Amino acid sequence: MKHILINLLALFICGLLFAATVPTVSNVKVTPGTRQITISYDLSADGNCKVTMLVSNNGGTNYTIFPTHTTGAIGNEVTPGTVKQITWYPAQDGMTIGSNYKIKLIARDNPSPDTQPAGFITVEGGTFNNGTSDVTVSTFYLEKTEITQGEYLAVMGTNPSNFTGTDRLKLPVEKTTWFNAIEYCNRRSMQENLTPCYSYKVGTTEYGTNPGNWPSGWSGTAGNHTNFSCDWTANGYRLPTEMEWMFAARGGNSTHNYTYSGSPTIGDVAWYYDNAGSTTHPVATKNANELQLFDMSGNVWEWCWDIYGAYPSGAQTDPHGPSSGTYRVRRGGSWVVNASSCRVSVRGNSSATYSFSHIGFRVCRISLN
Repeated sequence: MKHILINLLALFICGLLFAATVPTVSNVKVTPGTRQITISYDLSADGNCKVTMLVSNNGGTNYTIFPTHTTGAIGNEVTPGTVKQITWYPAQDGMTIGSNYKIKLIARDNPSPDTQPAGFITVEGGTFNNGTSDVTVSTFYLEKTEITQGEYLAVMGTNPSNFTGTDRLKLPVEKTTWFNAIEYCNRRSMQENLTPCYSYKVGTTEYGTNPGNWPSGWSGTAGNHTNFSCDWTANGYRLPTEMEWMFAARGGNSTHNYTYSGSPTIGDVAWYYDNAGSTTHPVATKNANELQLFDMSGNVWEWCWDIYGAYPSGAQTDPHGPSSGTYRVRRGGSWVVNASSCRVSVRGNSSATYSFSHIGFRVCRISLN
C-alpha cells in the first residue's frame, strides 16, 4: 500500500493574547504506516491545552478537513510535555492513500466553554439609548481586540491583508468581507469543539454550519448574505450585533458617554487619519475603553451581524437588526477616516462582498452563566 505523502505545518495559537506562556507546538514528526499515520510533537504551555488537527487537500490554501478517526494526545485536556503522540487512520476519514496533504496542529488554552473565554471581556448586560430608542442587551463575551492577521491565518490558512511588516501578525486582519468574517466564526468554533452559530440555506435546501459543505460560489454574490441565519443560543463564535457593539464601545454599564470609545480625545484611543501614517497598527497599542476593550474607535472598521436599516422607534431587547436589506453594518471607523467617523455613534454599511484595507472584525460569544 502506498504511503500517504504528508507535509507538516506546526502552528501555535495564543489562547490568551497577553498570556505569560504561549501554547506552542514544536518538533513535529510524522511516521507513515500501512493503515495509520503516527504524529509526534512537543507541547509547551502553562497548563492543559486543547489540541486540534486540521488537514488541507489543496496544498495548504484551506484547512477544511477535520479528522475524526484519531487517538492519543488530541482534543481537550492535553498535558504539556515532549513526544506527545497522535495516531490518525486516514482511510476511515475518506482520505486517499498516496495523496499529498498538509496537516496543521493547533494548541490553545483550554478554558471551560461555560466560562469567560481567554482574551475576552465579559460585557454585563444593561440598557442604553442609541439616539432613537432604549435598547437592552444581555450579558455576552467580547474579544478584547480586533482579530489579528495571526489569528485569522491560524484558523483560515490564508491572510487577505494588505499591510505587511515584521509585526504583521499583530496587526488587525483587513480586506475581509462580511462573508469572510462569518466563515471565520464557524471554522474557529469547529476547531474548538463549540457549536457554530451560522447556518446557510437556499430555498428549502439546508447546507448546515460547516463551510466545507456550503455550495460553490456562496461568498461571491452579495445578495447571498440573506441566506444566513444565526443560532443565538449556540456557544460558538459570532459577530456582535450592532447594538451589542455600540453598548460595549460606549463602555457598557461603566460608560462615561465619551465621544470616542474610551476618551473624549481621539488620539488617546484611536488610530485614524491624522495619526495613523496611512497604515494599520498592532492591536492594543492605544488606550482601552471603560471595559478594557481596545480599538473600538479607529484602526479598522468592524463588521457587525446586522443588516443595515433605520433604528426602530420603540424600546428593544437584544435586537438582531432588520430581516431584509442590501448592506451589512460596520462600526468604529479606521485608520483612513477622520475623527468624526470614529465616534461611537457613527454607523457605516457595505455589501457583504466588500473588502478594503480598512475593514476587519472582532468576535463575541454568548454568556452561559
